[in-house]
Order: sequence, then structure tokens, then C-alpha cells
Amino acid sequence: MVSHSELRELLCSADAVCFDVDSTVIQEEGIDELAKFCGVEAAVSEMTRRAMGGALPFRDALTERLALIQPSREQVQRLLAEHPPHLTPGVRELVSRLQERNVQVFLISGGFRSIVEHVAAKLNIPTTNVFANRLKFYFNGEYAGFDETQPTAESGGKGKVIGFLKEKFHFKKIIMIGDGATDMEACPPADAFIGFGGNVIRQQVKSNAKWYITDFLELLGELEE
Repeated sequence: MVSHSELRELLCSADAVCFDVDSTVIQEEGIDELAKFCGVEAAVSEMTRRAMGGALPFRDALTERLALIQPSREQVQRLLAEHPPHLTPGVRELVSRLQERNVQVFLISGGFRSIVEHVAAKLNIPTTNVFANRLKFYFNGEYAGFDETQPTAESGGKGKVIGFLKEKFHFKKIIMIGDGATDMEACPPADAFIGFGGNVIRQQVKSNAKWYITDFLELLGELEE
């Protein structure tokens, strides 16, 4: 059993920190915002709630939600232009501090790469450090499904990404930070998990995370001590 003090030490000595995006790095759930933009908000947000609580396999939830939304390329572009995602307070400073310490920062999301890359650019995170799902479109821009080969398209996918990062870069200590069940499940292979409840509280995560925060400034304070 890892103690709280050992978790703090892991954070301060980590080679890499991986963040979930929806309701963690940003205040919104990207797929819910897309659903709202496309006029099918209520049905999709209920599916998101069930998926994040671990009640529905992630791939099934993603397939069902996208089948309802049917987002076109133009709608995704308009969403980003008209309703860009809002960064969670404190995350910009935390990411910047980690980068100053030469810690690699990754975004691992069950959301969509087009939205996550937009977020990454705001945080000076290279697109090579982004792992997310790719929407597919027909030549006329209509929705054509999603790339089911991406590890983030399935339950346990975030753990697979972290395993890949360890193998490729030989990281010794990786921290995963997120609000949902899919984030908590990524530890192991992540060496530690920090639950985040600053935007939404998932009771399963709050009850089971050994370190649970509601403000990124708490982590920033740990790194500056």
C-alpha cells in the first residue's frame, strides 16, 4: 500500500505526468459539448455519466454516443471556433512547472483528437504527446465513424498508452491524473494515480483514489516546496 507521503514523493520525482482531458484539463466534457452543439445533449450526457462511472464499456458508450451525434467535420470546426474549451484553473501553471522540471507531459483522452490538439496547443504540449480518438469523415465532410484501432477507443486503453510510453521512453515513474474510472484503471501500469474533482466529482474515484484533489494549485504547491 503506497502512503500519501510516498505519492507526494512520486509526483516530485516523476519522469512523466499524464493528464486526462475532459473534466480534468478542461472544464467541459468534449463529447457532451459536441452533442449540445448538434442538438442531442440530453441523451448523450446520460451515456457519458454511465461510461465515466464505469457502468458501460467505453467502446460501446463511444459508438452509441457518436451514432446519436453524427458530427460533421464542419460542426467540429465550428464548435472549436465558437465554443472553445475552457482550461481548468491552475492547469496551465502546473503543466508549465512540470515542463520547467523537464517532466514530459502527455494528454491521454477518450475524447477527440481535433479538440485535444486544440487544448494541447494552449498548454505548449506537442501533438506527439497527445493520445486521443480520431473521428473519420467522408469526402463531403459527413461523419463516417471513428478509428477503432486507437487504444483510447476501448476500456483499459489509457493503461495501454502508459505501457507503451514506458516501453518506448523507458520512463521509471509515470503519474496519471484524471477524474474518471478509466483514469484510475490506468494505475498500474502508471506508478501512481491522482484523482481530480475540481470540475465534477465521480464518487467511485473520490472513494478509491489514495490522493484526491479539487484544485491543481495543491499539486503546484507540492512541486515548489
